[in-house]
Amino acid sequence: MFDDALISAARVSKAWPMQEAMKLVKRFGGAKPDGVPALFETGYGPSGLPHIGTFQEVLRTTLVRRAYEIVASEGGAPAPTRLVAFSDDMDGLRKVPDNVPNKDMLAGHLGKPLSRIPDPFGTHESFAHHNNARLRDFLDQFGFDYEFVSASDRYNSGAFDEALRQVLRKYDAIMAIMLPTLREERRRTYSPVLPVSPTSGVVLQVPVEVVDAEAGIVRFEDEGQLIEHCIFGGNAKLQWKVDWAMRWYALGVDYEMCGKDLTDSVTQSGRIVEVLGGRKPEGMIYELFLDANGEKISKSKGNGLSIEEWLTYGSEESLGHYLYANPKSAKQLHVGVIPRAVDEYWQFRAAIPGQEWDKRLGNPAWHLLHAMGKDSDGHVKGAGDSLPVSFGLLLNLVGVLGAGATHAQVWNYLGNYIGDADPDDHPDLYRLVEKALAYNRDFVAPTLKRRAPAENEAAALRELDAWLAGVPEDTTAEELQTQVYEIGKKAEYGFESLRDWFRALYETLLGSEQGPRMGSFIALYGIANTRRLIAEALAS
Repeated sequence: MFDDALISAARVSKAWPMQEAMKLVKRFGGAKPDGVPALFETGYGPSGLPHIGTFQEVLRTTLVRRAYEIVASEGGAPAPTRLVAFSDDMDGLRKVPDNVPNKDMLAGHLGKPLSRIPDPFGTHESFAHHNNARLRDFLDQFGFDYEFVSASDRYNSGAFDEALRQVLRKYDAIMAIMLPTLREERRRTYSPVLPVSPTSGVVLQVPVEVVDAEAGIVRFEDEGQLIEHCIFGGNAKLQWKVDWAMRWYALGVDYEMCGKDLTDSVTQSGRIVEVLGGRKPEGMIYELFLDANGEKISKSKGNGLSIEEWLTYGSEESLGHYLYANPKSAKQLHVGVIPRAVDEYWQFRAAIPGQEWDKRLGNPAWHLLHAMGKDSDGHVKGAGDSLPVSFGLLLNLVGVLGAGATHAQVWNYLGNYIGDADPDDHPDLYRLVEKALAYNRDFVAPTLKRRAPAENEAAALRELDAWLAGVPEDTTAEELQTQVYEIGKKAEYGFESLRDWFRALYETLLGSEQGPRMGSFIALYGIANTRRLIAEALAS
């Protein structure tokens, strides 16, 4: 049960999931009538494997779903919802993917529905079944709550037959919507209905004439012969924009978001679903990802970042945190954004308990914990948890230790900072150490280069070393940081600002232009070890 304070705050919250959820409240005038669950949908094209775009769409939709359960709550009980993950596996195979075996075999099945093509991996009854299983495994890995629905099951079982009948009834009205959007050449061959050839099994792109809408009979040319064919029971599928609209109509979808590249499709499909007698879902159009150079990510260019790569160097929570912010703004997606995303997530998570509901609902970590089921009445489990050492500080430590650093070495140094450092007591930190080692090995270590200190910098380093020589190893990070500040502020060393002093420390001791709070680093790395770094810098 949600308490009244949470519900009231959620209904006026500026957090985007709450604002999206309020679209549905306005749509229904509260919760969906008669206790019927609001239906959320995400779509997946199984011609390829699930990727980071699949994850972000299911995650963001789940955030809105959980927000709706609160804002549409009646008497404190969560408003009922469903999430359907829909696989468009009746689509015809347009080209052979690069990342599969048995390409020659697949080439012999071009144009056929994905669910009627043998699995090139040899593990499932069809190529679509293989990729659908990968999708379910993928979503299950992250703990999403969803119902899987496949187009082939709906078409083949006849579950879509009544909706297909309605498409045939409204055939001319649908053509009137679609034809003005097409090039002249495409208009001559366009049909909302794509019959599956009874001869070749290929999904045909041919003009179609409706013979009997109630019986589902259409007429078209197949391999030089004019034939009549019933489109029910999996004998046809619909053209993309019509198919999307039919799905909204047949399933009663209330909410679906999509990328900016489908803006026109949303417009046309929205008009078509109304012609069919349904209602366009509420939804959000989100911006697409960019690479490190600000260019659009392209599968053919390979300039993107896969979800496997992100999870090699960062946590699942950090990926969710990065995807949460500003979905209507384009995001650069590259490994350089991972460290900050990790630390920002944990900073937000630690702040949850001290926040009133209005602030808490603006906290990305609260939404992520709530969305993934780590929740009790809106009071999320794990709120207030924090890391004893930031990911950024871990990266600096591992950077100093070098590309050959080991897990055991890192934990040995962590003992300087957090006392009896037992990995079993810090499972989240344990996982992040492994990721820091990988990130350092692949991206940091190859770029680190310590420079020799300038004369004034060397003088300041000598004073820091002399001071460190007189303090115990257990000197606190705050005491160390204070002394670093005091040295950098001395006029005799000629630093224009403390920023110049800290940059000198980072570049001469760590080999990087940026770095952590030096007091925290010294406490973690150890005073004796830090003095060795200073000695190496002065010797250079």
